[in-house]
Amino acid sequence: MFLEQRSTGYLIEVINLENLYKPSVPQVTGRSHAGEEKQDLAIYQKQDLRFPSGEDLPQCWINPNYRVQQDNVVMAVSQR
Repeated sequence: MFLEQRSTGYLIEVINLENLYKPSVPQVTGRSHAGEEKQDLAIYQKQDLRFPSGEDLPQCWINPNYRVQQDNVVMAVSQR
């Protein structure tokens, strides 16, 4: 899967998709696709990645507490 690095605008090929989907893992291993030569593998922070369309990654991929925050919002709305 290719994602865009926010800080550089380069496309990053994510090598281990399983870590991308785990919210408890803050980084992924990938390869930058900048330049003509194949780049070495590097570690990228998921907070610095987004989809090439400009959309942010889903909270369930980057925030291990996304359900707690979501439940609090639902409870606050339902108590009104």
